[in-house]
Amino acid sequence: MKPPTKTPVSEALAALVGQHADAIDTPALVVDLDAMQRNLARMAEFAKKHDIRWRPHAKMHKSAALARLQVQAGAVGVCVQKTAEAEVMAAGGVRDIYISNEVISPAKLVRVAKLAHQLSAEGGQLAIAVDSAEGITRLARAMNEARTDKPAVIDVFVEIDVGQGRCGVPPGPAAVALAHEIRKHAPLRFAGLQAYHGKAQHLRSAQQRREAISVVVEDVTHTRKLIEAEGVAVDLVTGAGTGSLVCEAASGVFGELQAGSFLFMDADYAQNERDPAAPNFEHALFVKTQVISAGAEHAVCDAGHKSHAIDSGLPKVHTLAPGKELSFANGGDEHGILRPAGANTRIPAIGQMLWLVPGHCDPTVNLYDFMIGVSGGLLNGKVERIIRVDARGALT
Repeated sequence: MKPPTKTPVSEALAALVGQHADAIDTPALVVDLDAMQRNLARMAEFAKKHDIRWRPHAKMHKSAALARLQVQAGAVGVCVQKTAEAEVMAAGGVRDIYISNEVISPAKLVRVAKLAHQLSAEGGQLAIAVDSAEGITRLARAMNEARTDKPAVIDVFVEIDVGQGRCGVPPGPAAVALAHEIRKHAPLRFAGLQAYHGKAQHLRSAQQRREAISVVVEDVTHTRKLIEAEGVAVDLVTGAGTGSLVCEAASGVFGELQAGSFLFMDADYAQNERDPAAPNFEHALFVKTQVISAGAEHAVCDAGHKSHAIDSGLPKVHTLAPGKELSFANGGDEHGILRPAGANTRIPAIGQMLWLVPGHCDPTVNLYDFMIGVSGGLLNGKVERIIRVDARGALT
């Protein structure tokens, strides 16, 4: 598959490689590569310790290069939420992709079937989630119409609603019926259950998250037993996120973790009480900004809503030195308002560089064509690489 046309790397951006982090113009999306690598290593170690597969969500970083890095570290492949994201990852060399979402549009299903055949021919595999008999019928039709001399089989997971209140059928008999429906179609293989509780990821206390996932485990166990009682194997239960992964890993029911945000860790996840059993993930994604105006009681930086997503709250000013804490307030599309958050903190001076931790990493990444990778720390590091956001705007 030919990679989609993307914004070329400008000469100015390319020239940053090897320069000090101070040379990065603002606002810019910056990855602390050292922190990211530590997060990656901790996740790989955690999965190995618990003997569980991990398939991180590429919808978070939207970069084929970072997806390949995760696979090299031990991930079995990646999750995506959109057909276009799957196509971008495949074009970037990722061979095991799971669309953990329902695809209903006939036009999109043509693309899904084409991608399934392409990946199969290359020794890879495509998987997808379903939650309706109509979705299964449409998927099977598209796969049959795309059939070649070497027909491909697509893995299909039945999604059950375990608390998210979004897609999925109720746990129990409805899932059994869909598992049987999948097995009626030769190009489809029933691969297991999709059970993701997104709301549980942001319950603030570790105990709240454990209680929420204990209910999930009960629902999954019940559904699995019903399906297996019909003589149908449930090979895999997949789900989990960065906030709850310790619970799913310890459940004995989940065989695969879909956590993705651990790689960057945003400000919203930082508000969670850390479970003692969880890896200690660090912030690795930042919006670099600078002060463009300063008054008696506040300063203004050049990173407003167009520079970071606000669906999970405003960004936090990353404190690099004790006693210099600042708060960030809404300044509109192009500006952020900065005020001292500590008794001894001064108003930052015009031109001072600051680092913001986005409230939500996924939609923040989607605002940029490129991320700038820095090694050696934010203060004294140098630009090591430019990371393309390959799947930016891949919404279909």
